[in-house]
Amino acid sequence: MKTFSTTFLILTFTIAFSYASGQVNDQNIRQIVLQKSIVDSTFIFGKWIEKDGTETHLKYLGQVTSKHGQTFKIINSMWFWGLSHRATSRILIFNGNNQYLGNYYVTVTSDLPTKIKNGNLIFKNADEDCDKKLTTVINLKNGLPKHFFRKCKGKYGDIYNFETE
Repeated sequence: MKTFSTTFLILTFTIAFSYASGQVNDQNIRQIVLQKSIVDSTFIFGKWIEKDGTETHLKYLGQVTSKHGQTFKIINSMWFWGLSHRATSRILIFNGNNQYLGNYYVTVTSDLPTKIKNGNLIFKNADEDCDKKLTTVINLKNGLPKHFFRKCKGKYGDIYNFETE
């Protein structure tokens, strides 16, 4: 019975540490992308497989300096996971020292911004249900908005909130 208990504890700790290292790895891969600072390049980490894999796509959009001198570095994050290849999408925000400030959780990957231009975060509609002629522009020169409205069709769209974890 003691052998079973010892084996069970070792197995439990091994699984727990593998999940804990995954959390550390998440920060590490973000830092790798920030240090490279290659605008509009997507870096892929991991490999999604139906059984148990996960895959993270990180795309560095660039940086914006606010009127108050704050620097914001922006990364699109898409994490693919689960049997049905689900995705968790976020706009990750870092300061000038590559320290994580927070994120905007985005409902679908097609709602992520496409680029930064003149201090503005630009969103183009790629979803077939949205009006492709509409573009959403979020000015970051005044700082990070607590929330913003991303246009889809007519007066419809989604509101995304800034979250600090």
